[in-house]
Amino acid sequence: MRIEIVTDTFSPDINGVSMTLGRLVDGLRERNHLVHVIRAGDSGSGQGETVFPSVNLPGYNEVKVGLPNRLKLHARWKRKRPDVIYVATESPLGHSAVKAANSLGIPTISGFHTNFHQYMEDYRLSGLQPAAMKYLRKLHNRTQCTLAPSADVREMLMGEGFKNVELLGRGVDTDRFSPAHRDKALRAKFGAEEGDPLVLMVGRVAAEKNLSLGIDAFELIRRKHPRAQCVVVGDGPLRSRLELSHPDLHFVGAQRGSDLSRLYASADLLLFPSETETFGNVLLEGMASGLVSVAYDYAAAANFIDLGLNGFKVPKGDEEGFLQMSVRAVNLIGISSFREAARETVMPHSWSEVVDTLESHLQRVAQTKPRVRGKHGAKKAGLEVETLIISDVHLGTPDSKVREVIDVIKHVKCRKLILNGDIVDGWALKRGSAWQKTHTRFVRAVLKKMEKEACDVIYLRGNHDDILDRFLPMKLDRLSIVKEHIHSGMDGNRYLVVHGDGFDTVSTNHKWLAVVGSVGYDWLLRFNRGYNRYRAWMGKEYYSVSKAIKARVKGAVSFVDRYEEQLQKLAEHRKCQGIICGHIHTPADKSINGVRYLNSGDWVESLTAIFEHADGRFEVVGYDEICRRLQAQKVTESGPVLFEDTDLEEDDGGDQDLGALLYSMSAS
Repeated sequence: MRIEIVTDTFSPDINGVSMTLGRLVDGLRERNHLVHVIRAGDSGSGQGETVFPSVNLPGYNEVKVGLPNRLKLHARWKRKRPDVIYVATESPLGHSAVKAANSLGIPTISGFHTNFHQYMEDYRLSGLQPAAMKYLRKLHNRTQCTLAPSADVREMLMGEGFKNVELLGRGVDTDRFSPAHRDKALRAKFGAEEGDPLVLMVGRVAAEKNLSLGIDAFELIRRKHPRAQCVVVGDGPLRSRLELSHPDLHFVGAQRGSDLSRLYASADLLLFPSETETFGNVLLEGMASGLVSVAYDYAAAANFIDLGLNGFKVPKGDEEGFLQMSVRAVNLIGISSFREAARETVMPHSWSEVVDTLESHLQRVAQTKPRVRGKHGAKKAGLEVETLIISDVHLGTPDSKVREVIDVIKHVKCRKLILNGDIVDGWALKRGSAWQKTHTRFVRAVLKKMEKEACDVIYLRGNHDDILDRFLPMKLDRLSIVKEHIHSGMDGNRYLVVHGDGFDTVSTNHKWLAVVGSVGYDWLLRFNRGYNRYRAWMGKEYYSVSKAIKARVKGAVSFVDRYEEQLQKLAEHRKCQGIICGHIHTPADKSINGVRYLNSGDWVESLTAIFEHADGRFEVVGYDEICRRLQAQKVTESGPVLFEDTDLEEDDGGDQDLGALLYSMSAS
């Protein structure tokens, strides 16, 4: 098979994930599979590897975070399509890899190697745990299978809503980790003569590894065994501080190869106080080296330690129990049968067996044919209506929910599409706002709808795209650009369709004040973005500050009431039974003095549109409701947000030119 592995960490990095992936890659290659590793880093790649850009995690330079690059991954896999992809880490790089694979229909497996969501408690970010778990669940559920390293991790993930979770354990190299590598000279270097307890702790020197408990356990041991020594293997953000506060401990930094093997074999007792492991390779390496081990009863310890027979374990979280068990364990370091039992327990668990299991999972998933997301064959039009009415998209602004509105345009089939003003925000472009690639894709989606669905498009100019005034009226094939439109409803009534800015006295009589208000609204939306990022971190729902202001400020409420009444009178004057508008970003469906008043809302905050059905019914529908209806028809399997960046692989050349053209038009 052609297999591609995407990861943030790989050799020469020193950590459990890197070591595990190295073993898996070597094992797959020995079985004649073509394996290529895509890894994060800042240095050149080795044979069979490609390095993608990364950044160091702030305050934790040992950890690299891969940056997203969906376009490059998509191009690579489109050119050389792998049979299956294994995404090992959930960083932006891993996220973009899953999306690229989904868009191409390539079977994908994800690995759950690290409890990042649990680390947040150690770094005083526990409020972010719900958001982190939501992100992880969504990402892993977009793959065909998630591989968990232990039964308790698998159970935890399934309880959190992860789907298709399978086991992939870990192995140990019992030749590399063996009592045969014991070195008396190395022990003497640390001040441990034969018979003196030498305590070992291995892992990142970081908060999530709970080293403070291990140090407390060693100090308790030293009270009864004054000649005991402790060696800490590993690097991390806490190393400098711990070295200063505990000068009697031996901090040797990260070790590899034969040096690491000698350190394990030369020790007597392994303390493993971590509570955040998904497995704990360190424990197997220590047992294979013939050490007496003390750990919490979960992950590897739950599966491999028989209490009092080959090691010691205490219930997770029982710090006092861990301390007392550590003291008890020292008394058994001289009993060779106990240490031999530890090694015999892990002898059958080779990396070869683990690779066999992984190979089986990869072959099974590679034979599946996942549904291709987006344009590569997915069913698009799941809902059918007669008329779809959208307004106030405000392309050219950062707050335009253009991805969501593209979803609606692609998945709702209609005979007529009415774009009721402020689709493009010329005012914002004139102030220097950036035109984005997704804004161009909105234009493409509308043009494609005209071509493939024979849909008539009515574009009414608004106040933010009033540059169109100089071209009105204009007709291009099925596209009509007008100032107002009379819509003959399926119910037999006439509806006047206007954007509605003509009945906003500020917009018509004091344009300078309207522009100032627009700038203020932009600042309010910017604040709203930051505020809702904070709410997301706290696990709370989205909250619109501006909508709350409009609903509670008396002047705003009275303005909306006057606006609606004026439009009702206009409809009566034009002998229409209804009025359809936008402009004020307040969706509505009501009767005013016998006239049907419909406002389509906007695609900045309310995310609403108007559906006209074949039986003559009009309804104002929100994006979430549209998604629910589509899901009910099994149009999508991706959750409440349907947009999958489906056109990113297309030529995006011309996006900047289009943005510049719109800017120059609005400025002229």
